Amino acid sequence: MPIRVANNLPAIRTLERERIFVMEEDRALTQDIRPIRIVILNLMPNKNTTETQLLRALSNSPIQVDVDLMRVASHVSQHTSEEHLIKYYETFEEMKDRYYDGLIITGAPVEQMPFEEVDYWPELTAIMDWSKTHVYSTMHICWGAMAGLYYHYGIPKYDLPEKAFGIFEHSMTYSKPVKLFRGFDDVFYVPHSRHTEIHREDIVKCKDLRILSESDECGVYAVSDFRGRQFFITGHSEYDADTLDSEYKRDLAKGLPIKMPVNYYKNDDPEQGPVLRWRSSATLLFTNWLNYYVYQETPFDLALLQQIDHTKRKIDKDLDDDN
Repeated sequence: MPIRVANNLPAIRTLERERIFVMEEDRALTQDIRPIRIVILNLMPNKNTTETQLLRALSNSPIQVDVDLMRVASHVSQHTSEEHLIKYYETFEEMKDRYYDGLIITGAPVEQMPFEEVDYWPELTAIMDWSKTHVYSTMHICWGAMAGLYYHYGIPKYDLPEKAFGIFEHSMTYSKPVKLFRGFDDVFYVPHSRHTEIHREDIVKCKDLRILSESDECGVYAVSDFRGRQFFITGHSEYDADTLDSEYKRDLAKGLPIKMPVNYYKNDDPEQGPVLRWRSSATLLFTNWLNYYVYQETPFDLALLQQIDHTKRKIDKDLDDDN
């Protein structure tokens, strides 16, 4: 089944060339079904690219997924046209009375700044508060994950001695099978591109959180609460094959200190191009989230989310495990 997006969104053309079924909103209005409603808070500078990556990742759901795009009003985008933002995005103020099955909060190129110094931090915290009563399950990505862990649980981030940049091996480390990683191989690959990290010991101290997946090379990858309402993903499974290549060449051209991305180019030779080895696990990650934590759990009447207190419910550590 398709993902539904606004009419004429530029990402549609790219996805259709890849034979991904995208339904524009005019056609979707004729469908007599209850679609999954997802909102993407896009904090990345090049919003067009991130839109395409995330829509691709969401495209394998067996049911229709309606996608809305949110932007922060307290920051002026320098890399996306105002025309595009006005046409396809809405602000939190315009969307705050709606309810959604799922929310994705993207990364942002502000990770080396203290959270409170980010110009849109007050607006972001208002959105994260809103998600507790208006969204069933939220996936935070990269800086979005660190921001969410800090705001909801007081987990700090730490500067890395050098950028985590490349494709790294990961494995599941939680003691019981978890549905988010159902169908994954014992070892799978994830792109990372970040200057900061979270520490395992800080997560372990928090009784409301569990570590689902880690990498020997770049640390904690996936963290969640025990109800599947909050997921924190430090990598970029949604990245295109050439994303790290573009970042590497961009930084080289600017004369910035950047090492070649690890385990990325064929024979470690940029001239031979990247080797795509994370697409299947990325597809599973987003499909499992949509299926097991959004579609199967969200109440049919989304207004009932208002009755759910995400922070005070009793935790049962077995509820979210596969049996």
